[in-house]
Amino acid sequence: MRRWLIAVTLAAMALPSPAFARGHFDPTTEFEQHKWIPIHLGPLDLSITKAVVYLFIGSALTILLGLVLMRGATLTRRGTVGEQIYEIAQTQVAEQGLPSKAIGRWFPYVATLMLFIWVVNMIGFVPLPLTGERWHGIPTWGIYAATSSLSVTLALALLTFAFTHFEGVRWNGPIRYFKSWIPEAPKPLLALIVPLEILGQFMRLISLSVRLFANMLAGHILILTFIGLIFILQAVVLAVFVVPIAAVFYVFEVAIVVSIQAFIFAALSAIYIGSAIEPEH
Repeated sequence: MRRWLIAVTLAAMALPSPAFARGHFDPTTEFEQHKWIPIHLGPLDLSITKAVVYLFIGSALTILLGLVLMRGATLTRRGTVGEQIYEIAQTQVAEQGLPSKAIGRWFPYVATLMLFIWVVNMIGFVPLPLTGERWHGIPTWGIYAATSSLSVTLALALLTFAFTHFEGVRWNGPIRYFKSWIPEAPKPLLALIVPLEILGQFMRLISLSVRLFANMLAGHILILTFIGLIFILQAVVLAVFVVPIAAVFYVFEVAIVVSIQAFIFAALSAIYIGSAIEPEH
């Protein structure tokens, strides 16, 4: 009974405000970005939106989590958790993708990237009164992940993309590095292969950003859609069926998808940077 109560409470808290309109519900409205605080510097639009607020919260919690876990005594529970996170970041991410000579320089980046994306993903499944909507004057609660915005994941991917080619040029020189993009092949085929290799470098940028964006967006839409069926069909009795299904998707996203996506993004970043440093490998 207690588990059912928790599940129903979470579902109710996660309901977006459009769901309260009988017979009408569009889950995609939860991902619209409205300017809460307009900020314009010439052609640059630096306005504060819901995604920016979630990123601020994610950044603050990432810093706090790092301080709490990594500064804890090794014999305490929090110290043990901190050591496990450090171990995963070092052995499964940094050492698997980066050459030994670059681990000291780039381990902090890939470890921070993994922890930050995990925190931002996890916040996305915590109901918060940050929807920007009100119901009878009361802020409505909802779930939203900043990483379900392509602009956010693309910005993170651009960091890895820039660092990858910066390190490639720094370690190998521009001529040797860009020459490494050209595989050994008959000259008639080079005219076809070289453009594909260059395109492949930019496809890394797309694969990093779209993979994270699509997984987080799909998970949230599935949860919101199942809950929204109650209001679309105007049948409260459906809660008996759709709430458990939504709860299953919720648990699956929180327990598996959140961590896997953070790990994959950080691991691929390490691999891309490492392959640029030692392109012959």
